[in-house]
Amino acid sequence: MIPRRASGAVLAALVGLVVFVVFAGPASAHTELEASSPAEGASLATAPTQLELTFGEPVTLPPDPVKVIGRDGTAWPTGAATVAGGVVTVPVTPSGPAQAYTLTWQVVAKDGDNVTGTVHFSLTAPAQAATTAPGSAAPVTLDSVGIPGWLWVLVAVVGLLAVIVVGVRQLRGRPKD
Repeated sequence: MIPRRASGAVLAALVGLVVFVVFAGPASAHTELEASSPAEGASLATAPTQLELTFGEPVTLPPDPVKVIGRDGTAWPTGAATVAGGVVTVPVTPSGPAQAYTLTWQVVAKDGDNVTGTVHFSLTAPAQAATTAPGSAAPVTLDSVGIPGWLWVLVAVVGLLAVIVVGVRQLRGRPKD
């Protein structure tokens, strides 16, 4: 037989539990991803140039909110993400072979909490690199000819040293008045 004190404690605990369940307000839920383009599990013949994520409520974006990475580690460059209410749009430059890709996203819910998730899709053909329009050529820049930046710094330093050496010799060679 349970002593009266113990039965009173058990009864109080049960009443407390019932009161908590009955009178507790609904839990605050975070927003959820309702739709995406590409869709979860999609198999695409052509790589998308824009990603779209639709959430159940307005969201805000942290820095670098979306990444796309292939199974082999290939990362797609992403442009500036924009948000309109609950819709996040991100331009991408697809690159890489036909394989499985994971789109990883992060948004900030109305209550200020970070919410993250993933969307898995695959390409059935390699992503095609962007090309220039027929008849036009890409501008040639110093970066595009393959000369590393450190080499330019070295050339500048050597040139500056040469100017200093010539200047010192010029000053030493002058007759004193």
